[in-house]
Amino acid sequence: MLDRPAVVEPLDDDKTPATFTGNRGLDQEEPLIFEIGRVDATGVDIDDPAPIATRLGALERTAPIGLPGLTEPETMRHYVRLSRKNYSIDAGLYPLGSCTMKHNPRSNEKIARYEGFADLHPLQPQSTARGALELMQILADWLMTLTNMPAVAMSPKAGAHGELCGMMAIKSAIAARGESATRNVVLIPQSAHGTNPATAALLGFSVRVVPAAPDGTVRAQAVKDALAPDVAAIMLTNPNTCGLFEREIVDIADALHEAGGYFYCDGANFNAIAGVARPGDFGIDAMHINLHKTFSTPHGGGGPGAGPVVLSERLAPFAPVPFIRRNGDSLQLVEDAEGTQSFGRLTAFHGQMGMFVRALAYMLAHGGDGLAQASKDAVLSANYVRASLRDVMTQPFGDRICMHEVLFDDAWLRGTGVTTLDFAKAMIDEGYHPMTIYFPLVAHGAMLVEPTESESKASLDLFIATLRDLARSAKAGEVARFTPAPRLAPRRRVDEALAARKPVLRWEAKAAS
Repeated sequence: MLDRPAVVEPLDDDKTPATFTGNRGLDQEEPLIFEIGRVDATGVDIDDPAPIATRLGALERTAPIGLPGLTEPETMRHYVRLSRKNYSIDAGLYPLGSCTMKHNPRSNEKIARYEGFADLHPLQPQSTARGALELMQILADWLMTLTNMPAVAMSPKAGAHGELCGMMAIKSAIAARGESATRNVVLIPQSAHGTNPATAALLGFSVRVVPAAPDGTVRAQAVKDALAPDVAAIMLTNPNTCGLFEREIVDIADALHEAGGYFYCDGANFNAIAGVARPGDFGIDAMHINLHKTFSTPHGGGGPGAGPVVLSERLAPFAPVPFIRRNGDSLQLVEDAEGTQSFGRLTAFHGQMGMFVRALAYMLAHGGDGLAQASKDAVLSANYVRASLRDVMTQPFGDRICMHEVLFDDAWLRGTGVTTLDFAKAMIDEGYHPMTIYFPLVAHGAMLVEPTESESKASLDLFIATLRDLARSAKAGEVARFTPAPRLAPRRRVDEALAARKPVLRWEAKAAS
């Protein structure tokens, strides 16, 4: 007789019992594949291979591999059940600030699966891939036009990779001037993405922090105070991680250039200004663009990303190959570093072709005016959330109009016994993925909400009403709604810090009792 103990515990404050199967109606419990699989079961019939002469020597396996097998129906059910435990933009509003979890049009996916794009191989002769190269050039033209920059390196695979690319170009430019020994400091604003100081350190630079002003932005005077002959560059995000536009960015660029430094702009939040403002007009020298955020290509779960880097005239000669450069009225694909000042090849091939196809499909579907409208709608959505919650949740930098995301802190939670983490976990019980919490670090107990342009007013209204109800509950002292949350998720709250520090990466069968 099957003796399967229930693994779903009863809720603390209702009458829902634990069940024998662990299932709750259509919310089905699903063990690990190692727990339900069997080495003697498989959904595929494979003939025994003919005898072969192995070339593995001492490396040849001496015992069965022990992978769990499932029948075909079991396999299908296993992955369908797991997929239902995922929260996704297809399931609901995904308010992660600084991540831009926007709708991915299905037309993009269909076009990316066209035979001519889906079947490309990076090693096939270029003469057989002229369409792919033309697509890259058209996409590059859009990126250069939207940013008003003369060159773009397409090969970086994501935002941090793009940062590395831009900063390597800056380092090469400094070396070409013979100043490598003296210019070894990068200015990093207090509100920067964590990848910025990491990238600078990786390349051997020291980091000098520029403090944020009381309103959450960077002042030109603060940059000037940090400037010295040892400064190589600044890495500044605009709009910044507080969801605010850096109003003194042109003055900051002028100060950097006058001091002999370069301006790297983190383009992670370009989706707030695409089609509305051109970063090249700010005086920047390099900026990565997250295609997987601004132009809707899927991200999350590890990628794939794409982070092309636009470059100024000052840095274009140092771009990694391959890169695309405007030559009068035509575009030139530069693939050979010989005879140039290029720092070489950043990655083996030309970039993430699948992401290029999706991003260009999005651009062509919207047109320049449509991209501008998407940016404006993203800003409108964020400000609608801000205005609708400002009487119940506090903003660290005052009630300022924001860009594509709105930042709240935990000042309004003081004395309630509820923390930012508790509030976020309670959102899961209401069917929402939490917003980004505890980032940026310049706000205590930060809650960063980015609704994007994808959401309807009705969708935003329900989200706002939910947060207002949670806020009412916290202020009313209903701590029991928060501290055990999530109560309705497949698993209860875990110790995330311990899981990050001591991850269990290998399943081991429990000893029989």
